Amino acid sequence: MQITRKEIAPTKVELTITADQAFLDATKEHVLSDLAKDVNMAGFRKGHAPKALIEKSVDAGVLQSRFLDHAINDLYVKAAVQEKLRPVAQPEVSVTKFVPFTDLEFKATIEVVGKITLPDYKKIRVTKKVDATTDKDVAEVLDDLRRRDGEKVKVTRAAKDGDEIVIDFTGVDAKTKEAIAGAAGTDYPLVLGSNTFIPGFEPELVGLKAGDEKTFNVTFPKDYSAAELQNKQVSFTVKAKTVREVKLPELDDAFAAKVGPFKTVAELKKDIKKQLEAEKENQAQRVFENDLLAAVAEKAKADIPKVLVDEEIDRMELEEKRNLVYRGQTWQEHLKLEGKTDDEHREGLREQAEARVKTGLVLGEVAEAEKITVSDAEIDVQIAELKKQYSDKQMQTELDKPENRRELGSRLLTEKTIAKLAGYAA
Repeated sequence: MQITRKEIAPTKVELTITADQAFLDATKEHVLSDLAKDVNMAGFRKGHAPKALIEKSVDAGVLQSRFLDHAINDLYVKAAVQEKLRPVAQPEVSVTKFVPFTDLEFKATIEVVGKITLPDYKKIRVTKKVDATTDKDVAEVLDDLRRRDGEKVKVTRAAKDGDEIVIDFTGVDAKTKEAIAGAAGTDYPLVLGSNTFIPGFEPELVGLKAGDEKTFNVTFPKDYSAAELQNKQVSFTVKAKTVREVKLPELDDAFAAKVGPFKTVAELKKDIKKQLEAEKENQAQRVFENDLLAAVAEKAKADIPKVLVDEEIDRMELEEKRNLVYRGQTWQEHLKLEGKTDDEHREGLREQAEARVKTGLVLGEVAEAEKITVSDAEIDVQIAELKKQYSDKQMQTELDKPENRRELGSRLLTEKTIAKLAGYAA
């Protein structure tokens, strides 16, 4: 096999591949053996007739087509490995010379992962900041536990902080007055002062009595989970249906024993503090790892194929559409709220998609540089642990499928690579 390589672009390569006679002879033998399985010839058991007779009995067009498919596939795979290419899509193939079974030359144009240049990642430092757990944090959890266990008594007075108010509400765009999908609710219970709703919403309900109705504007946070509502001013109309005073139980040893395996309030507080510290440590670790990956990726140089970015955008949009279904909103409603066309929406995701793809490629390059691998035994251990969590036999069978093993292996490789980077950055 002879290979001539031509760099068309940073992420596109053209290979001109010429087969040698030994390969062509072996390929012809293989194809004839495969065709022989379906040929019945008098005097011979099926599949055991001489190759020369098989060749004469089968359609020449079929033989040549099968021969070309087999030869091109084999040669392309071997050439891609030899040239150390990382294809990201099927190649565009054109046969430039073919004399049946004696000469074969073809060109394969391939979209590939381009050159990736890693920074000196061993010297990149990122600080992990863990927020301290304060007495106030513990007190807030205790208050929440007491509210959940509190006695709710219906009252006729105006609502105040700490009360539970049951409301019907609708939200419309403050400018266009168009209804906003997901910004409506019926018989919705809300504890005032709990800060569980949109910032600025709960204070507007203080002073309402059952039967009162109020309209007011709230501006959604700039980091709100639904991108189309970020910084958007929404006009809410709320009807108060019921006001209940929440009578909190005493914070004593009896309460501690009721909410968990604790003998005293001190034990309960100690456990709450321990859990909060663990949560803050985990959160700090996630932020640390994300910041570290961003720092390494930012300093790296990578030629990224457009097809990988487009695929990532497809995945991002698919996840977005799933979330919209959960919220009862259509894709067209979503686009209308954003004021974008389909194409504009996709382009709006491109920068983020490029960053994600680059980070993934850089992680892969680090894994290769550090010779990080995942063994079958490691995957088996993870699958065994997952199977303990699922009693459903169908789910356990799913875990054994090759595609799920590959996905789990990829996840483990990512985790091990991030751990290696974190060790350098600590």
